[in-house]
Amino acid sequence: MFDFFKKKEAPKTEQLPDTGNVQTSVENHTAPDMQPSQPEKKGFFSLTFESLKKTIENTSQSLVGNIIKHVENEEEFDEFILDDMEELLIKADLGVNTASSIVDKLRQQNNMKPSQVKEYLQNEFSSILNAAGSTTLNYKENELNLYFIVGVNGAGKTTLIGKLAHRFKQQGKKVLVAAGDTFRAAAEEQLDIWSKRAGADIVRNDGADPASVVFDAIKKAKNENYDIILIDTAGRLQNKFNLMQELSKIKNVIDKNAPDSLRESMLVLDANTGQNGLSQAKVFTECVNLTSVALTKLDGSAKGGIIISIAKDMNLPVKLIGVGEKMEDLKDFNAVDFVKALFG
Repeated sequence: MFDFFKKKEAPKTEQLPDTGNVQTSVENHTAPDMQPSQPEKKGFFSLTFESLKKTIENTSQSLVGNIIKHVENEEEFDEFILDDMEELLIKADLGVNTASSIVDKLRQQNNMKPSQVKEYLQNEFSSILNAAGSTTLNYKENELNLYFIVGVNGAGKTTLIGKLAHRFKQQGKKVLVAAGDTFRAAAEEQLDIWSKRAGADIVRNDGADPASVVFDAIKKAKNENYDIILIDTAGRLQNKFNLMQELSKIKNVIDKNAPDSLRESMLVLDANTGQNGLSQAKVFTECVNLTSVALTKLDGSAKGGIIISIAKDMNLPVKLIGVGEKMEDLKDFNAVDFVKALFG
């Protein structure tokens, strides 16, 4: 029934240049302060290294600091130390599979000393993130670019779409939002508010079939030469069958009417959900051929290790991170800086 979700070879696309940054917050019925601040020296949508360090300091302490403190002063590795290390990694939301894989590999390093654990973990985290693929949003100039945004209700989809619309408008793009979550009360109204403040247009038809809203958005975008369509969707995990049916209908509309325009199928996760985010990723992977993840509300969270877990278990790169309430607080994820900041 869902054969058209089977993985296909992705078309070669250009990737968006770094011209700035934005973030996402909790979905609610009032939008936070959306006045853009002055661009950072590194780029408006990039996060300076010092800002990143501050954003993930809780994750750094949980995922790195506690382990190094527990291990590095030991003379040799033994099973007790390795078991403790694995338990600490799991508690830091790295996930059972990822934590076990890292520690099992360490067991085979006969010449490794506990004093080298920091360098070992840094290399392992870098390798995992690099293997998941590029962290840059896919985009093609002078073509219609479609972004299919999925995730559970409350993860921050609507605010992410509003801030992503703002990002593209800052880059001079013509942006259209498709209000495909026609089930949740006031979802269309909330998205309408975000779209207007971002300066984007919107297609909405309250209570209509979501697939028909997407069809109308694609038709409008083609007729009026839009650069971007951002598609909002429902995220009702309570009934997985209905969710799969709804998302499959939307995907079918995309495949029939704009098959070469789909750039990203992006899963939005709340950083504070930790390993529950991995479960969500598995459900949505059954529904949609995901290409990337956006992690919202990373600022202050101690559970940012989910980034590594998703890269390892799902082979999905994180491309956007949310680091605050403002419109410009949706930032590009940089794997190299992330690992450096964890161990900095």
